[in-house]
Amino acid sequence: MVQYLYNSSGKWIAFKLGNYIYSSKAKWIGWFPWDNEHAVDKKGKYFGSIFDDDRFYKINSFPYRGYPGYPGYPGYPGYPGYPGYGGYKSRPSGTTDFDPEYLIQLGEQ
Repeated sequence: MVQYLYNSSGKWIAFKLGNYIYSSKAKWIGWFPWDNEHAVDKKGKYFGSIFDDDRFYKINSFPYRGYPGYPGYPGYPGYPGYPGYGGYKSRPSGTTDFDPEYLIQLGEQ
C-alpha cells in the first residue's frame, strides 16, 4: 500500500512503499531499515522521519544508529499517481522541511 508523504506546506514530496521511500518521480531515494518511521538514504545515513502518518521531515540532531546494511535495489515501483495537496501542518521543533526538487535530484543520483 502506498503512503504519500508531504512537507509542511502540503507539497507532495515522496511516497513509501513497503520499506522503501521514493521521490515523487518514483525514483528510489532510501529505505526504512528499523521497521519504524526513520529512513536512511541509499548509503545508509539517516535521511528523515515520518510524522503524523503523512509528513516527512529531517530531525536535525538524530542519534547515530550504526550502519544498517544495504537492502538491495528494489526495482521500479510504478508511478503511484498524484495524491493532491496535503494541506499545511506546522513542523515539529528541531526538524527541517524537504524541498521536493532536492528529493527528485537525489533519486537521479
